[in-house]
Amino acid sequence: MSTLTATAQQTEQKPSILQQPRAVWAVAFASVIAFMGIGLVDPILKPIGEELNATPSQVSLLFTSYMLVTGIAMLITGVVSSRFGAKKTLLAGLALIVVFSACAGMSDTISQIVGFRAGWGLGNALFIATALATIVGAASGGVAKAIILYEAALGIGIATGPLVGGVLGNISWRGPFFGVAVLMTIAFCLIAVMLPATPRTGAAPKLSTSLVAPFKALRYPGLLTVAITALLYNYGFFTLLAFTPFPLDMGTYAIGFIFFGWGLCLAVSSVFFAPWLQRAFGTVPMMMAALLAFAADLAVMAVFVEYKPVLITCVVVAGLFLGVVNTLITEAVMVSAPVERSTASAAYSFVRFAGGAAAPYLAGKMGEHNLHLPFWVGAVCTVASVGALYLGRNALRSAHVDAHSVEEAEAITLGDD
Repeated sequence: MSTLTATAQQTEQKPSILQQPRAVWAVAFASVIAFMGIGLVDPILKPIGEELNATPSQVSLLFTSYMLVTGIAMLITGVVSSRFGAKKTLLAGLALIVVFSACAGMSDTISQIVGFRAGWGLGNALFIATALATIVGAASGGVAKAIILYEAALGIGIATGPLVGGVLGNISWRGPFFGVAVLMTIAFCLIAVMLPATPRTGAAPKLSTSLVAPFKALRYPGLLTVAITALLYNYGFFTLLAFTPFPLDMGTYAIGFIFFGWGLCLAVSSVFFAPWLQRAFGTVPMMMAALLAFAADLAVMAVFVEYKPVLITCVVVAGLFLGVVNTLITEAVMVSAPVERSTASAAYSFVRFAGGAAAPYLAGKMGEHNLHLPFWVGAVCTVASVGALYLGRNALRSAHVDAHSVEEAEAITLGDD
């Protein structure tokens, strides 16, 4: 009890979330641009398909190749970062995104774009895994505030991605790819100048991160539970993101603004609603409630897939539920296993991106025959994620993920030690 009281007193004295070192803001800005890449192609999916004579399932491979390579590459991010330092790893990731996004913009076939999006995913993995650890390590105000800052960057990036994609895509479907290349070049320069050089831990062999470390981390039931939960709900997440533009069948501006509204709700929910709901109801109960609400949202989309006003409303509202889930599940990862945060993040991301990689292609394939089916499958997978969370509740309780905040969980763990 005294530990919790001391922690509470320290929390009251912590600076505002906006009082951060310049390096943190540089990484946060770059994170915004990196996450723009997720939803950037939403408004141009149909134009790419029409111009390059590609089916919805073929076009959806832009998501699949990106997410699959991102997930697999997560396994090497800790090794690379431990040997070359966070700054060099971040810069390498940004450089790869610049090159491959520009190449995608110059492509003439769907297979070329899919291939370059895979290379983009490699750069994305190197960047986002290292960015989270960098922000958590460098931010002032505690781990919870750092995670909220990271989730805010994620939300803003996901929100502005479709908007930028819609505006530039209205000029040409190539525009969004070149736009990312320019913005990532700016982010590269900011981090090169503002982020201090970080020493590589690989100089000391015992501190080096092993390739098998993420797999070993998944042996902890708490982390495995969170990862499987994320894998299943990400199937629903990316079904909504990658397939919905096809039944909507609207122009690039319209799709861009619809998903901008979705991303804006996600950002607001991540930063403001998630912490309040977590304090009021606890981490695990609130995650389960938000996931069930998202599953219901997908079910409504399945029933009313031919009614555009309902689809549009459900897309925007889904952002509120997903913002809560994203923040709470990221916090849960940080305290679900007694391993380094970068290792836990890599293990969790590897598993969850597998769900994100499968959804776009399978949803596109099913949607070519039945528009209702992809949303039904997404809803079922999201309900299954609640089941996984419920079955693993004892492991999460042992890891103190059922606490009402990440600071409380860390304080309890410290007291146990």
